[in-house]
Amino acid sequence: MAFSKPSEENDDGLMAEINMTPFVDVMLVLLIIFIVTLPVMQQSVKIELPKALSAASSSKPDSIQVSVDQHGKIFWNTSEVSLNEFSKKAKIAADLNPMPDVNLRADKRVAYEYVAQVLTASKRNGLTKIGFVTESP
Repeated sequence: MAFSKPSEENDDGLMAEINMTPFVDVMLVLLIIFIVTLPVMQQSVKIELPKALSAASSSKPDSIQVSVDQHGKIFWNTSEVSLNEFSKKAKIAADLNPMPDVNLRADKRVAYEYVAQVLTASKRNGLTKIGFVTESP
């Protein structure tokens, strides 16, 4: 069985393109239906929810500002600490409930080694909620 290329003579005038107009029309109609019915569905049942106090949502954990300057000095909030002192403070902070967030600010000229030491000490002592603070350009 051989396949041959259809010649110009056998062309039945079939169009090989897909007409997108009906598809776009249907999609626009569906979009309008969803836009109209969505507010109706959300407001169909009116209820008044009971009020309750939740202790977990009312207490927000403190955040600790850890900074590493361009010379590799470590600062806990605003006081300079050594790596050993940082480890001790990190251990104490990790035992708090809820655990505080750590906001790490490192100078862009500091060697990565110092930042890695702070991250390792934090992780080793149980501080896992660490965020990097940057500036937008």
